[in-house]
Parts: sequence; structure tokens; C-alpha cells
Amino acid sequence: MAGRTSSKTSSQIVSLMPQTAREVLDERGSNLVRRIGLDVVRQVILDVLCGRNLRDSTEMLTRRRIAILNAATLVMFLRGAHGQKDFIRSLPAAAVEGLKQVRSRHQRWILQWILGLTDKAAQNVLRDDVETLEDYKAKYISTCQKIITTCEANFGTLAGEMALSSGEKAALNWEFVFYLLSTIGAQTLAIRGSEKSLYGKLFERLILGTVLHILGFRLVPPPPHLPSFDRVFWLASRAEKRESDGTVLLGAGKGVRFDIGFIGRGNPEITLDKVTRFEREIELGRQKWYLATFVIVDRIGAGSRIEELAHRVDGTIIQMSMSYWPQILARELRSKVGYAGELVSMESSKIEPYLRRKIAAVPIESLLETPASSPKRPRADAR
Repeated sequence: MAGRTSSKTSSQIVSLMPQTAREVLDERGSNLVRRIGLDVVRQVILDVLCGRNLRDSTEMLTRRRIAILNAATLVMFLRGAHGQKDFIRSLPAAAVEGLKQVRSRHQRWILQWILGLTDKAAQNVLRDDVETLEDYKAKYISTCQKIITTCEANFGTLAGEMALSSGEKAALNWEFVFYLLSTIGAQTLAIRGSEKSLYGKLFERLILGTVLHILGFRLVPPPPHLPSFDRVFWLASRAEKRESDGTVLLGAGKGVRFDIGFIGRGNPEITLDKVTRFEREIELGRQKWYLATFVIVDRIGAGSRIEELAHRVDGTIIQMSMSYWPQILARELRSKVGYAGELVSMESSKIEPYLRRKIAAVPIESLLETPASSPKRPRADAR
């Protein structure tokens, strides 16, 4: 009987999660921008261009996402317990059965959370081996039951009822509450871990595209079909060796390869690797282009020699933690490749209003579009 119950629950468990939550889990790129709104996105970009921390700017977005998923998980538990008497007790077995099947990312996440696991924990504890799931399930259930017994002994019996206006309801006891909190705890850890990557990748592209647009460069498709070589840029091009996040052409055979990342002071070796990894020259059309290398990072720790090392290989590092770093970028571009623009000599008091005005005109959604891969790569000669 228990086996049949687990099997049935395993096929239905993900569908108990409200659709809104499943949509939140699947959000990426343009869908995410549409949900949080262009005005919010532009404000986050402005904050970063003024030297503020991206994590501070996106924290409320993260909290909102976690709150929606936490609430949806409670609804999932209420729906399940309302329709099946032993739903809570059968959850671990149902999750294990579900994880043994091939499922989408968000389905896998939900089932892992029910077992108190995140993706990282599953890798470390289970070593990505489904054969270990049964043993883990037995230990997890045993541990949960011991904790529930301890709660009963220390805090007394928990009793009550929770109901939704739709009529779904469940009896409250330590078993219900503990499994719910364990699931929500794993869920919160997983979302916080994924948000760092989600918002980082999204805003790296948006911030680089926005600052280049503000500096007067025009977004174009990547080579070989460039409509112009004068003051243009493209995003997420691929060099012969490794990927760069953006490339600028100023005209007269001069350009810049950009790499951007929210790399903190604890990762200097990654920053140096980014400085040295690109080719110095490429051929576009019938012209050879010299390409300077610029790496935009969050910040560099005090006493770091990374900037000195970057200068030795003719690379430039820009820190987003610096106030109004787009002006620093503009001045470095003037020094390296002869860039000219109004931001170079602008008074500090005028920069934020200027950036706000310029950001309002940036085609944010165009920056999110990934250009089609080119049928032929430009020939590059490493120097």
C-alpha cells in the first residue's frame, strides 16, 4: 500500500506547486526582465554605474523570489495533505522515486528540496549517484523522526489546522511543520545560490552593453557581416581561443575586447587570467585591427598587484566599486585607443543625472538578444 501511495505522489508532487512558482523557477534573461520591469532594471544598472554594489541592488528582488517560492511550497504541502492522509510521511519516498527519473531542472530542484537537499548538497552527499538515494532517504527519515520526537518532548504537542480560502486544509503537527521547514530551508539556500549566478550573468551583459551605449558606441551583429567599422560594438563574441563579453571598434584599426564579471578581491588569479587571454590583433574586412584588453571587475583588494601585472601585458582593469567608474573607463579608452566623448571631462556633480538620462534611452531588450552564430569567424593572429 505504501509503495502505491509513494508512486502516485511522485507523479503528482510537482504539479501541486502553484504555476506562479514554477514560472519563477524557469525565469531567465528577457523573461526575468519583463517580470521585474524595465524601470527596476534601469535603476539597478544606474546603481552599478555609480559604484554601488549589485548585490545590494538585487537583494530585494532575491527576497521577493524566495518569498513567492516559500509561500508556494506551503500551498503545495496544504494541497497534498488535504488530498492524501499520509502525504507528509510519504514525501521522502515520493521524492526519491521522482529523482530516479529524468526530469527538468525545476522538477529536480523541488524533489531535492523535499529531501532537504540543494544541487550542491546532492553533489557532495550523494555524489550524483542515484543508487545512493535509498540509503540517504532511510537516514533522512530516521533523523527527521528523532528530531520530531525531541520537539514533542521539549516543546509539547503541536496541534491545529491551516486552511486556504479555496478549501484546502491540513492538520498541523510537528511532522508537518518540520518537513515543511526542512523543504523551505533547502529551497532558500538553493535560490540564494542560484540568484548570484542568475543576476550576475544577466546584469553583466546589460551593464556592459549600457555603458558602451552611453559612451556613444552602436550595437551591431558580430562579424563577419558588420554594417560599419566606426564606433560600433557587439556582445558575447567568441575569439579564436576563448570567449570575450564584448568587442568595440573605434575606427582606424583600433578596438577593445571587454570582459566583465562581478569578481571580488578574493579572486585575483581569475582577473589576471582574463587580462591575458585574448588575441591582440584580428582581421576584419581587409584591415588589421589592434585590440586593447579591458577587464571590468567588482573590486580589487588592498595591496593587490593585479593592476601592475595587467599593465605589463598591456591590459586595463576597471573596478565597478569606484564611484562613477564609466568616466574612468572613458579616460582609459582615451589613453589606450584615442576615444573622445563628453563623459571624459564631465564634472562629478553632473555624472549621475547624465547617466540616468542616458540609461533611459538604452534599448535594454536589444542587449538581451543573443546574436546568431556567424557562419564564418574572422581570422585572428595572436601576438
